[in-house]
Parts: sequence; C-alpha cells; structure tokens
Amino acid sequence: MVKSPIRVSGTGNNVYTLRLNNKFCSYGKWQTYTLPCSHVLAVCRENWSRTDAYVPEIYSRQTYRKTYQANFHPVLSENFWRDVPFNLTFYPPNMKNERGRKQGKRFRGKWIIEIRILP
Repeated sequence: MVKSPIRVSGTGNNVYTLRLNNKFCSYGKWQTYTLPCSHVLAVCRENWSRTDAYVPEIYSRQTYRKTYQANFHPVLSENFWRDVPFNLTFYPPNMKNERGRKQGKRFRGKWIIEIRILP
C-alpha cells in the first residue's frame, strides 16, 4: 500500500494498492501504459530493488540498440522522392514565446509506504 503525500493545495493523501508480481496498481496507469507508475518506483526505491523487472522488454536498452544498429541511408535528393496521390499542406508550428521559465506542477514529497506480504 502506498499513500501519496498531502500537497499544499490540500489534494493527495490517497492510498493505492500495489501487487508487484501481477504488475497491478490501483491507480491504473501501470495497466494502461504498461510502464511502471510513480507508486511502483517509490516502492522500488524504498526496497532498493531494480525497476528493470517491471519495464516491458520492448522498452529495454537492448531492444533499443537492436533497433538502431542497422544502417539507415538517407534519400539524397528530392528527385528520388515518390509522388503521393494527395496534396500535402504544411503549416508552421503555433509558437508562443513566454517570458521566464515554466513552472512545473510536480510535487517532490515523501511517500508513505506500507509493505504487506499477502498470502
């Protein structure tokens, strides 16, 4: 069980249930995205265990290296580009220049972790 910290705004203090063997967190992010959520990382940090066991093989460093070890040859000239049967229209990106550094909403508090071994 992991209890989230209370934030300045008064939110937080939620309790989430983790089952590391089943790759389940009651928060739901782990099941949705197949990547460990912050609650799993907090438990791993508390137990000094590695998070590699909870990350799918497709996101591993070995898979990344195998993907990009092949040689990719760029197309040298626009003359070699294929014609497409539809019209491509490109618009410039919508950019806003704001002053200063953007403030993050991340709260770096301590997690309250209670570890129970279920039968």
